[in-house]
Amino acid sequence: MSEAGDRWEAACLALRLLAIDPTGLKGLCLRARSGPARQAFLTMLDGMSLPRSRLHPTITDEQLFGGIDLAATLAGEKMVFNQGLTSSPSMLVLTMAERAGSDLAAKLAQVLDSDKGHCLIMLDEGAEASEHAPPALTERLAFHIDLDSLGLADVTAAAMDPNALIRARARLASVPAGTEDISALVMLAARFGIDSLRAPLLALRAARALVALNGRDRITFDDLAQAARLIYPSRATMLPEDEDQPPPDTEPPAPQDQSQDGDNNEPSDGIPDEMLIDAVRAVLPAHLLDQLVPAGTTRGASGSGGAGARHKGNRRGRPLPSRAGRLDGTSRIDLVATLRAAAPWQPLRRKATPWAKGLLIRPSDIRLKRYEEKSDRLLIFVVDASGSAAMSRLGEAKGAVELLLAEAYARRDHVALITFRGIAADVLLPPTRSLVQTKRRLASLPGGGGTPLAAGLKAAGELAMQARSRGLSPTLAMLTDGRANIALDGTADRLRAATDAETLARLIRAQGIPGLVLDMSARPQDTLRALAAQMGAPYLPLPRADAKRLSGAISSALEG
Repeated sequence: MSEAGDRWEAACLALRLLAIDPTGLKGLCLRARSGPARQAFLTMLDGMSLPRSRLHPTITDEQLFGGIDLAATLAGEKMVFNQGLTSSPSMLVLTMAERAGSDLAAKLAQVLDSDKGHCLIMLDEGAEASEHAPPALTERLAFHIDLDSLGLADVTAAAMDPNALIRARARLASVPAGTEDISALVMLAARFGIDSLRAPLLALRAARALVALNGRDRITFDDLAQAARLIYPSRATMLPEDEDQPPPDTEPPAPQDQSQDGDNNEPSDGIPDEMLIDAVRAVLPAHLLDQLVPAGTTRGASGSGGAGARHKGNRRGRPLPSRAGRLDGTSRIDLVATLRAAAPWQPLRRKATPWAKGLLIRPSDIRLKRYEEKSDRLLIFVVDASGSAAMSRLGEAKGAVELLLAEAYARRDHVALITFRGIAADVLLPPTRSLVQTKRRLASLPGGGGTPLAAGLKAAGELAMQARSRGLSPTLAMLTDGRANIALDGTADRLRAATDAETLARLIRAQGIPGLVLDMSARPQDTLRALAAQMGAPYLPLPRADAKRLSGAISSALEG
């Protein structure tokens, strides 16, 4: 079967398992734009046992959780409530999940964590890699399915048998899980760099659903392998290293009381069998290595996402829930929210003032409109063009920055370029959206001289503060080998150069400027790691990466 056919079969199997245990597996994230594969997959959702509710990224709290029925409350002079979409167990289908904000993600995560029988289907229609569903939700859902490149020829008929699903649901509660099964899944997750315990828990749920679907009474090695293949690949952050095999002459003898039957495939010492690792490795995404960020680093600094900082106001932008407040001549009243706040108090107020007519509104009922708008992001590249960097990685750094510039141009970000060499730093390119001009300046970037790291940090901090005063959201991306030898006053003094750099790094952190420090030296530098900690920025040592890998790691860290 082709690779596309395997992906379709895996997607259909995942949906069957979800139909058996929707509450335990929580749901799935389907990444696919409109097409025959997506339509065929969504048609199969009719086999789910839960009623379906459709959500939109701009759904209100009242629609989601329920609230006061304003018309019925005013007419009957008593509190009448509407039921929200989450009031009873249901399958929640979130369309355009890539546009869901962190506030909606937090509310839906709370619904899933409450274990009240809900199941979430997220439809991720993002066209670019930077457009994706909220990680807070995808991490809670068992299955991540990508059908974006599948065509009509790859889709085969795969209707779900309702009777088989009913029988499987009845058997699910009686399927046991052994300690060896749990240990194998946990250790396997660790080998692939999966640090969330939700992944092995979901994999165990999937293995039990497989047993129930196939009509067996216990979990086998094949069930564990198949469950891991469905759950782990999309969560993997590293490739497992091959364990060194001991020499034949140093191998310890087997204990005398060890079983000699040789047919026990179950892991007995808590270490996952290599066959489990091979099963997951076989279905890892081909582009996984380009998305990896080294262990011990964070995937992005605070406020350094794909868009600029958020600003709240009362005039324009994306609507936010109204809040209580006073009319001051500049704010706009939310009439519906104000009436909803006043409705429950009408019976009491009418008894207190029987001569009054109409609705009785008090200042405490006033609700004001709020909006949120995002500023443009400015990505400031701070590139080390000193002699030590030019001798090692300056060419690859230029290539990485050029690739990132193309991505920033596609997002309509502003970019700026600062280089430091000799005894000072230069702003080669002030904030601009001109890709051609930026690439021209970058191509002519010279190399050589000392490493005035402190001067580069000073120039970057000043430019970031100027950009912030103009309404931009600055983010620093510094590429250097960390061998500072020029102090801030231009003198050649390594000790003072390091001290000045640390002082400016702390200042940048105090100003709340997010950033990223990429170590482009042949070997990771402890001094540069400490400098990144002073800045409060992620530290990425990538000693053997080419320009494409460099740009991929930087993009992952800034967009995470």
